Amino acid sequence: MASVKEETVAVPYRIILEEEETGNPTDAVLFVGISLVLGIASRHLLRGTRVPYTVALLILGIALGSIEYGTHHRLGKIGDGIRLWANIDPNLLLAVFLPALLFESSFSMEVHQIKRCMVQMILLAGPGVLISTFCLGVALKFTFPYDWSWKTSLLLGGLLSATDPVAVVALLKELGASKKLSTIIEGESLMNDGTAIVVYQLFYQMVLGQSFSWAAIIKFLTQVSLGAVGIGLAFGIVSVLWLGFIFNDTVIEITLTLAVSYIAYFTAQEGVDVSGVLTVMTLGMFYAAVAKTAFKGDGQQSLHHFWEMVAYIANTLIFILSGVVIAEGILSGDNIFENGYSWAYLILLYVYVQVSRFIVVGVLYPFLKYFGYGLDWKEATILIWSGLRGAVALALSLSVKQSSDSLPEISSKTGTLFVFFTGGIVFLTLIVNGSTTQFILHLLNMDKLSTAKRRVLDYTKHEMLNKALEAFGDLGDDEELGPVDWPTVKRYITCLNNLEGERVHPHDTPEDNNNLDVMNLEDIRIRLLNGVQAAYWGMLDEGRITQNTANILMQSVDEALDLVSDEPLCDWKGLKANVHFPSYYKLLQTRIIPQKLVMYFTVERLEFQCYICAAFLRAHRIARRQLHDFIGDSDIASTVVNESEVEGEEAKMFLEEVRVTFPQVLRVVKTRQVTYSVLNHLIDYVQNLEKIGLLEEKEMLHLHDAVQTDLKKLLRNPPLVKIPKISDLISFHPLFGAIPSSIRAPLEESTKETMKLRGVTLYKEGSKPNGIWLISNGVVKWTSKSIKNKHSLHPTFTHGSTLGLYEVLSGKPNICDMITDSVVLCFFIESEKIFSVLRSDSSVEDFLWQESAIVLVKVLLPQIFEKMEMQDLRALVAERSIMKPYLRGETIDIPHHSIGFLLEGFIKTQGVEELITSPAALLPAHGSLSFQNLETSGASFSHQGSSYQVETRARVIIFDMSALEADNALQQRSSSVPHSADHSHRSLSRELGLMSWPENLYKRMQHKQNPDGIDRQANSLSAKAMQLSIFGSMVDVQGRTRSLPRSSLMKPSHILSSATVTSYHGQRLVSVQSEGSATMRKNLEVRKTAGNITPTLLQIKYPRESRVVDDPSDESGAEDEIIVRIDSPSRLSFRQSS
Repeated sequence: MASVKEETVAVPYRIILEEEETGNPTDAVLFVGISLVLGIASRHLLRGTRVPYTVALLILGIALGSIEYGTHHRLGKIGDGIRLWANIDPNLLLAVFLPALLFESSFSMEVHQIKRCMVQMILLAGPGVLISTFCLGVALKFTFPYDWSWKTSLLLGGLLSATDPVAVVALLKELGASKKLSTIIEGESLMNDGTAIVVYQLFYQMVLGQSFSWAAIIKFLTQVSLGAVGIGLAFGIVSVLWLGFIFNDTVIEITLTLAVSYIAYFTAQEGVDVSGVLTVMTLGMFYAAVAKTAFKGDGQQSLHHFWEMVAYIANTLIFILSGVVIAEGILSGDNIFENGYSWAYLILLYVYVQVSRFIVVGVLYPFLKYFGYGLDWKEATILIWSGLRGAVALALSLSVKQSSDSLPEISSKTGTLFVFFTGGIVFLTLIVNGSTTQFILHLLNMDKLSTAKRRVLDYTKHEMLNKALEAFGDLGDDEELGPVDWPTVKRYITCLNNLEGERVHPHDTPEDNNNLDVMNLEDIRIRLLNGVQAAYWGMLDEGRITQNTANILMQSVDEALDLVSDEPLCDWKGLKANVHFPSYYKLLQTRIIPQKLVMYFTVERLEFQCYICAAFLRAHRIARRQLHDFIGDSDIASTVVNESEVEGEEAKMFLEEVRVTFPQVLRVVKTRQVTYSVLNHLIDYVQNLEKIGLLEEKEMLHLHDAVQTDLKKLLRNPPLVKIPKISDLISFHPLFGAIPSSIRAPLEESTKETMKLRGVTLYKEGSKPNGIWLISNGVVKWTSKSIKNKHSLHPTFTHGSTLGLYEVLSGKPNICDMITDSVVLCFFIESEKIFSVLRSDSSVEDFLWQESAIVLVKVLLPQIFEKMEMQDLRALVAERSIMKPYLRGETIDIPHHSIGFLLEGFIKTQGVEELITSPAALLPAHGSLSFQNLETSGASFSHQGSSYQVETRARVIIFDMSALEADNALQQRSSSVPHSADHSHRSLSRELGLMSWPENLYKRMQHKQNPDGIDRQANSLSAKAMQLSIFGSMVDVQGRTRSLPRSSLMKPSHILSSATVTSYHGQRLVSVQSEGSATMRKNLEVRKTAGNITPTLLQIKYPRESRVVDDPSDESGAEDEIIVRIDSPSRLSFRQSS
């Protein structure tokens, strides 16, 4: 019993003794609190002084450690906490502090700066560390009296080669060094740490007895470094993808960034045995490159403040703890102070460290000067002097000391000396280098503002005074408190007390000071580009651009900022590649890829390009306005503004082209932007109601969540570009709209839908025709080596065109190249299908020949027919043309004011033996046609003569051009009617679907109201153009061919078709908009009724309530969207021959 009693008494006593020796674990929390209080006091008291904050923290830590370990007056509970932290495992020390500090530092770096300075950083962190390790190892081996082996000397050399990012970044941020220099030093210190730790691990294993061949060393270094990069990228990709699924939850977003940094570090360092430092650094840089735009508005500010706080707390704790460890290492050493020579060797080692840094920068200087932004001698001086050492080197030395207690390879004295020398170097570099860096910056004139910046600063101060006076005028008197005098207020605005002289515009420079003008020009370019980048951030918050678009736009500004001193604004140059289709999109043109997929990727790319162009134009417009508001008018500012406006021309042209070819893409982009802005406006409105007290918090949260649900739905399922069904698109094409349904159905089944990118050749000149192309959307241009088209200003074909039909019908090789000039949605029909249609119904043949003539006349005589709209040209074919086959021996007469086209066969000009082959343009021998210029027509395709002799069976179509002449005369008298049919210069305000009614047709209808003969002729052509645009290009081919002799061609009263159109007075066009199934059914009924009209007497009745509608919304459709072209033909049937 007694022994048991003694044992129960002894155990609590032993526990009490252990508690007295080690202290309560909760005392460690007290040390954290005391350290933060000391840090707050230091930052508060040192604000405005030149003493670096980190230096003060290190001194405080050394003081605390000296009191605890060097005196008999211990610090009680605080001392217990100090001892707990001082005995922390070095690996745990790094694992607690490094991930947060490394991630914050690398995440806050500029991506563009990283890319430009990457080679310089790698040089300093790779070869630089090895050179420094070798230099310090050699110096330690030959000059220090400790009889260390080469492995031990190189171990300490590698350990001291780690320039600490924590110390360097904190110092640079405090001193405000240039962004370029800060990026190089900060990036080098981040990589340097990872490299130094890897080198330390290598030599540490060698000290412990392991041997490595050169191949094994290279393999080890490669695996540790590249493996770290791979793990960092893997964690970055996964976490960024996860971040994309988090919607407007700032707390989760920030927590994810913190968690992933620690998990990535642990996985790399402990799980895979690669560099945790390089892993976290890679992770942070990946976030900076990809995910920085994922945080918007308040979330971005919260993220910035959170990581700023984390870095501040970690810096405070780690520097105070470093001071404590240094004090403990020095004061607890047994033989450190023997004869005092260790202190002398510490000073010598400090000199060696500086010399090794000088050697590293000196050896690498030619490369540092060549790559990236370059490096001058002043920056190289700061680079040498900023090689601070910090907590990383100290933690590695503590690891060596701990190993010396248990491993025979490292003596206890060696471990103590490692901590002593490392702690001393950390202290000296921070105290000496850290405290004098600002002095060196001042000595080298690197902390001074340029003359241009100083003048802008003075100008801004005067503007501030004006703003203060404006504010005083608004606030100086009120009903409650009465007036206040300006002198009393001004006494408290001391920032404006030192204004001297009159306000001077920063660009008002002496005439002989050209250098200052150059500096001002560069400065204004930088300010405008900064304004553009700020506008991009604003548009990202407003939802006008996507995250990916924002990254590309901001990168273009960064690249342009590098070139402001050498060339004009050039941020558009960095966007050109994104506005064009990448080369790999050509793979989509292969037959193995489904057309649905091709359309999806193509339209998605068009949306992306529209986002970029629209954002670019808007950002530059905002920046120009802000620049003008700030700086006013000056020659230099005007130069930069002009550069900005010139840059926007190409973006405007692209949007104009998309507006013509695929207007629904712009509509969808605008819908997204407006919807996002409206929802954000509602959120602000609800929050403001709660802020002013009109809504309770619960009510506000209910409404806020409802709006957030809609916002989430918009981002997850945005409105998409809807391409109508292929059957609808085909039926709306004029070729299909005018042929009988019995023929149309098999053709529709054999039609192949395809989408072509810009620059794709549909067919080549001289190649054998294999089918026809029906253009639904987009622009196709033609070129020819044999046909002179120098008078063709815009050799293009747009929607509604039928290409290749003439070559298929005639069996001749293709007469020109057809190349897409934009993204083109088209349909292909093989030649065999066309021939089968001809064999099944011969009545279609004449119509197909007439349809082929529409393209042929534009190619052979572009100077005449290019200016005609497609609707007018179809009206010319239907109303004022005759097509007739001729037999051998017959004569073809070309009347005055007429032009003929030989479609097939051979003829001769009377009196000339030259044989004319098809295709050819036949011009009258005499006449007053103002557009005849034979010398400039195609070499062998234009001929002049009054009559021609048919040599073989021939087919000729003859156009009566008198109406066109009258129409041209009328247009010359009316300046309001545009002359160009160029697709890129048309008014685009009425783009309602895939196609539009041309603006000049509206204007022509409005102005042709006078009753004289010429106006009636011109009106007849345009009226027929409108009729055919809506109902098709053919009414009755057979009746037309037989009904009119050639002699009647010049008589307007004997028009080929007797179809009439009721007057337009008091009536309006049919309403056209994006339609759903309900609206479509009504239109089909109208077409069905129109199909039963007698072809020889066609009367169009327009309902009075119908009107032209320009409705850009997509809300009129039901479950499916059918987009109706304004110039869509009806399905009129042929009158079959009996």
